[in-house]
Amino acid sequence: MKDRPDFTTMKTYQEFSHYYWYRTELADICKQLGLEYSGIKTELEEEIKQYFAGNVVQKKVPLKTKKKQGIELTLDTPLLSCGFAFNTRFREFFAQQTGVSSFKFTADMAAAWRKVKAEKDVEFTLRDMLAIYQGQSTYAKYDNTSCQWNQFVKDFCADKNNAAFQQKLKVAAILWQKVKHSTASKVYHQQLVKNYWDDIFMYLKGK
Repeated sequence: MKDRPDFTTMKTYQEFSHYYWYRTELADICKQLGLEYSGIKTELEEEIKQYFAGNVVQKKVPLKTKKKQGIELTLDTPLLSCGFAFNTRFREFFAQQTGVSSFKFTADMAAAWRKVKAEKDVEFTLRDMLAIYQGQSTYAKYDNTSCQWNQFVKDFCADKNNAAFQQKLKVAAILWQKVKHSTASKVYHQQLVKNYWDDIFMYLKGK
């Protein structure tokens, strides 16, 4: 985006999270920082969040041995002993368990996997992961704040009425902070511009 600064100039995760990033961009950033860069978007965002927090975990080279790959998968198989990944092999396993042919991993499952790796939870099994998918476990929950912001800024920029602003992302961030710290729904609508006009009118083109 035109108004988005280069990642290398950003000093905090809060600043980073104000902008929308594609998965490919996140992967490139993680790769440059020496972090794991092969995960799904939510995992890459978490890697960068930990980077800004000073909890940098260098990229690990997975030990994908034949033994791990050849392990027969059952519901009682621990994730850390079977080379678990969000790939076709495990997608097919969960598709069989759920009866959902077009099975897709969820954000909560990604959050659970991050927790398993971080805490080295050797007792967490594929059965536990299935419970996450079915909403029967609160082992880990995905924080959807970044998703809400991403959608908010996209909707704001898509509103033709906002073409008059010269710093759209700045204005969107101001409005987002208003709704974020309120009981209002975390979605963009034109009325927000009217409600908080005094806080954003100075960003009009020509001002």
